[in-house]
Amino acid sequence: MKRNITVILLLIILVGLVFWAVKKNQSSSRNIDSNNLQVVASFYPLYFFASSIGGDKAEVSNIVPAGAEPHDYEPTSGDLVNMENSQLIILNGGGLESWQDNVQKNINPQKTKIVVAGAGLTTGQVTEDSHMGIDPHVWLDPLLAEKMVDTIAQGFGQVDPANKNYYVANADILKNQLAKLDAQYRQDLKSCAKKDIITSHSAFAYLAAEYGLRQVSIAGMTPDAEPSPAQLAAVTKFAKDNNVRYIFFESLVSPKLAETISREVGAQTLVLDPLEGLSGESAAQGKSYITIMQANLTNLKTALQCQ
Repeated sequence: MKRNITVILLLIILVGLVFWAVKKNQSSSRNIDSNNLQVVASFYPLYFFASSIGGDKAEVSNIVPAGAEPHDYEPTSGDLVNMENSQLIILNGGGLESWQDNVQKNINPQKTKIVVAGAGLTTGQVTEDSHMGIDPHVWLDPLLAEKMVDTIAQGFGQVDPANKNYYVANADILKNQLAKLDAQYRQDLKSCAKKDIITSHSAFAYLAAEYGLRQVSIAGMTPDAEPSPAQLAAVTKFAKDNNVRYIFFESLVSPKLAETISREVGAQTLVLDPLEGLSGESAAQGKSYITIMQANLTNLKTALQCQ
């Protein structure tokens, strides 16, 4: 009896190994035989833009996994292999990808093109720990996002000139969506009782500048930075002095600091998503850059008492 059970288990394992080998071979064959452009994006917004532009002529992968935060993410060996095997890599720039220089040194430019979508756009500066740094969060301004889309579409056309018109057409559709998003923000935020927003980290300076708001951040450039007691006291004082009724927190990081300040000043909390990543739950619900930006606008209207 024991011998029969052992034989059955061995057969099951053997069948499983054969099935795995067949599936792996099929997957490899698909990658080799595919005529689609192989594209790698560094994090979610660029993945969304690239997927929209590439359509059914590109296979786009996202380096930062669902639910992860890109500021401190380090690519795995698998990520590096994926980038080496791609024809197009799309980065944000502005210091968001700490590994950008290393990739640019090691990628063969004859085989793979690197596009820095935020080149020339990351003009904002932020002081953190007495050091001046570049603000990379340009994707949160719909008008700057349009320029990023143009740069990405140009990269697609350069590596796949035969389908350039297809990519340009898809980029135009996406830019139209971004233009409508900008118009919606401009219309809904023009008549607000308040202009001050307190955010988890300083991600919304470009958006605030575009629509006449004032951002005060709890943390610095990265959401997991620990503010000093003096910084927390200053933010709390600002909230009290300016009668701020809502403190914003983010979906991918702990709301602890926002909740601490909200309790101190008697305020409530709301989500203002910097779109640095998309959680698995949000992806399963069909959320996207566009829908999350619309949800951000809804929460801004509530916090700023917009008519």
